[in-house]
Amino acid sequence: MMLSHRRWLVVALALLAIALVEIAVDTVLDPLLPFPFSTLLVVATIAVVGIAGALLAFSGIDALARTLRERNAELERSDASTRALYRLSISLSTMTGLDEILQVVVDNARTLLGGDVALLVLFRSDATLRLAAASGPPAAVDPAGGQPGSDFRRFVHGAAIRSHLAAPIQHAGRSIGTLAVGSESERSYAVDAVEMLASLASQAAVAIENDRLASQLRELAIREERERIAREMHDGLAQVLGYVNTKSQAVEELLAAGRTEAARAQLGQLASAARSVYVDVREAILGLTSPIAPERGLVGAIEEYARRFSDAAKLATTVDASSAARAVRLSPEAQAQAFRIVQEALTNVRKHAAALSARIALDALDGQLVVVIEDNGRGVQEESDDRAGWPRYGIQAMRERAAALGGTLELRSTPRGTSVELRMPIVEALEVA
Repeated sequence: MMLSHRRWLVVALALLAIALVEIAVDTVLDPLLPFPFSTLLVVATIAVVGIAGALLAFSGIDALARTLRERNAELERSDASTRALYRLSISLSTMTGLDEILQVVVDNARTLLGGDVALLVLFRSDATLRLAAASGPPAAVDPAGGQPGSDFRRFVHGAAIRSHLAAPIQHAGRSIGTLAVGSESERSYAVDAVEMLASLASQAAVAIENDRLASQLRELAIREERERIAREMHDGLAQVLGYVNTKSQAVEELLAAGRTEAARAQLGQLASAARSVYVDVREAILGLTSPIAPERGLVGAIEEYARRFSDAAKLATTVDASSAARAVRLSPEAQAQAFRIVQEALTNVRKHAAALSARIALDALDGQLVVVIEDNGRGVQEESDDRAGWPRYGIQAMRERAAALGGTLELRSTPRGTSVELRMPIVEALEVA
């Protein structure tokens, strides 16, 4: 506003100067400057004022043009940075290894910011630094971190980093490392360079956190599988082995007493228990060696498991899957959980239902995958030889798995058989290219 007032003041002064010269020529200067000199004086005054105004106007236009060019160049740099970050994001999305991702981040940081060397360092659990990735001449980088200093400069020879730009790598409000770019010459970094490096640091932080979460998921999966195996062994193998031990002692006592027929009967029961242990072990091995290959999918994995289960358990098992169910593509975690529920249900059928056959039905209805495992056995309420009904932990484990999928598990039982129904939302479905 002040600048606008000054411009109008200059215009007013210019008009006042012209008016004063005109008045002077017509009055005071009229005897001294006859025509055409008086006219020439007025024209010269107008010309000087006009030239001065034009110079002022042109300088303003030139300044505005320079500003526009600078803004346009800034926008072009920003657009180039955005496109480069977008391409980098697409590239990173196809990578799975953390080391590979971090290396790509430092390579791009060095290239996009025109540095001679780029480093990414992370804090260890004891707050010391380690070099996670570096880009630049091998002679410029000291992987052992033996250079002076307490930050990332420990990993760079001094002559290779006379000027630098660094951005913290943060997660949950705390710094977990640093991404830095250095140059052998003295230079300054523009705001867009600072923003670019901060964006790259953010992508590195996301990759590091994703890797940490994936590691935790793997650990949880391993722990969960160990617990499942322990439960299987406790419910099956351990109890049957205890039963075998008791029968063996009984056989010894009967033989010592000369009761051969009774001992033979006990040996028959012992052989039956041994066959049961054999089936348990084969089923456990079958469960451990039934991965869900991407090209097979959940339905294919269940069909393969059902065939092998039927052979091992001598229990007729069929799978009926609709075309809609076959078209569903779930995340690996969702497939694994659903597969384990089917596996647990079939194990319970074999051990506790006294069934002749089992059937697995899969369908996709109203955005949900519905899996039903049913048998023609005696139901869960009737007592078996050595325990009552299905084990509570087995049902609870299936319900916990269903809840982890955001779904539900319902158990229905009658004297003519039992059915387990899993309903899970297809929210984790993945499009297969």
